[in-house]
Amino acid sequence: MRRIISFLIGTTFLALSIVVIPSASWAYPFWAQENYDNPREATGKIVCANCHLAKMTTQAEVPQSVAADSVFKAVVKIPYKAGTKEIGADGSSVPLQVGAVVMLPDGFKLAPQDRWTEKIKEETKGVYFTQYSETQENIILVGPLPGDQNKEIVFPILSPDPSTNSDIQFGKYSIHVGGNRGRGQVYPTGEKSNNLAFTSSVAGEITSINTDEKGMNMVTIKTKDGKDVVEKIPVGPSLIVKVGDSVEQGASLSQDPNVGGFGQLDAEVVLQNPLRIYGLLAFFAAVSLAQILLVLKKKQVEKVQAAEGI
Repeated sequence: MRRIISFLIGTTFLALSIVVIPSASWAYPFWAQENYDNPREATGKIVCANCHLAKMTTQAEVPQSVAADSVFKAVVKIPYKAGTKEIGADGSSVPLQVGAVVMLPDGFKLAPQDRWTEKIKEETKGVYFTQYSETQENIILVGPLPGDQNKEIVFPILSPDPSTNSDIQFGKYSIHVGGNRGRGQVYPTGEKSNNLAFTSSVAGEITSINTDEKGMNMVTIKTKDGKDVVEKIPVGPSLIVKVGDSVEQGASLSQDPNVGGFGQLDAEVVLQNPLRIYGLLAFFAAVSLAQILLVLKKKQVEKVQAAEGI
């Protein structure tokens, strides 16, 4: 009984949280966190693409190399036309929101705020970061955020120190980045959202179009064998068909209202060993010194030859 009561309380709190504070950073990737232990599949696809079917460009900027135990910035760019709006779940026009996920190598994590510079604090103002799970501090999530003000999201990252962690080695590491704008086209349950074009499941003639009190359109299609098939189109997408039209199987019944999309890419960063830099500087110094000595020796030879009349 106690378990049942705890479950009901937790479920109620979660539902109220989603309604009352939908801007919380965990609300946007909530379904991914609930259904996937790791947001990146074996194929390399980030699971956000399972619901956000449209593809759009995402860009990322990271340093070529970083020092151990240092704070650096990973910048995720989510470009789109300013002022773009999409349809909400209730069919109304709402501002486009954005979100991002950065999957860091093991040992890398979000830098603690006491190590943020004033510039980083200014660049991350109003942005809330969360871990994908309690045990995965190297996977950082952001969103939903107002898109027009957050087309570039700055992630302050702390690099690991191999001198204090024997599991970390100097070398090249991969970073996986995903950026999203707008709502998805499919819910994790497999149901379609109202943010996509609806198509006919059969071929036939449209005999009627009815709208219920919630704004859902019921398009009745009579097939060649006389059966009536009702296609339900939720509020939001505009119909592009009318009574009397003949449609083929798979033909669009509504416009595609989606203006967003998801994109991912990989980046690389080198955890640089300072001894390599010192060695490289020493090599450059030795080469420069050798060149100088060679020039001086050549001048000395020329002077001797000139004195001897050669």
